[in-house]
Amino acid sequence: MEADSTTINVTETPKERKGKAPLLAAPPASSGIKRVFQKAPKGGSKRGLAVFDVILRLAGIATALGAAIAMGSTDQTLPFFTQFFQFKAEFDDLPAFTFFVIANAITAAYLALTIPISIVCIIRPHLVAPRVLLIFLDTVMVALTTAAAGGAASIVYLAHNGNSDANWPAICQQFNDFCQKVSGAVVASFLTVVVLMVLIVLSAFAL
Repeated sequence: MEADSTTINVTETPKERKGKAPLLAAPPASSGIKRVFQKAPKGGSKRGLAVFDVILRLAGIATALGAAIAMGSTDQTLPFFTQFFQFKAEFDDLPAFTFFVIANAITAAYLALTIPISIVCIIRPHLVAPRVLLIFLDTVMVALTTAAAGGAASIVYLAHNGNSDANWPAICQQFNDFCQKVSGAVVASFLTVVVLMVLIVLSAFAL
């Protein structure tokens, strides 16, 4: 006698199908979390560049202000004089040195005023507009500071070496302290130019 086989069909109710739905939707949620973690390091690197930007701006303030103060306080009077002449050298005797003081003072003030913009970039590192603004303004300051430092450097060179073709004698043998101070101011101004150029590169990398 053959045994009767019985087949029982089990059907799923709509509630059971709904209960399984979250299991099928789980993988997209995990992939979304993975995308968030991939973006996190990028924002962290931009924030780090913004912090370094603030530090460089503080350093630029120190060098630009130091250059302006050093040049603006430079004068020397020789201990000998005649009945009609007194041998004295001051920075404002030359327009190039006067422009140097004004330009470096403007650069120092500019760097101080742009620190809040850099702080905004730290708080919101993905903003693009503040960094584009800083690139433009930093480039203008590079041009201004380079022009001032280059003009003063040419005068300092003549003061140290003179020019035999134009019959300009070197004066640094007599005004030694004056030449040392103005030379240090020019070096500090060129350091400010380097700081500004690095700031432009940092802002470009952070875009």
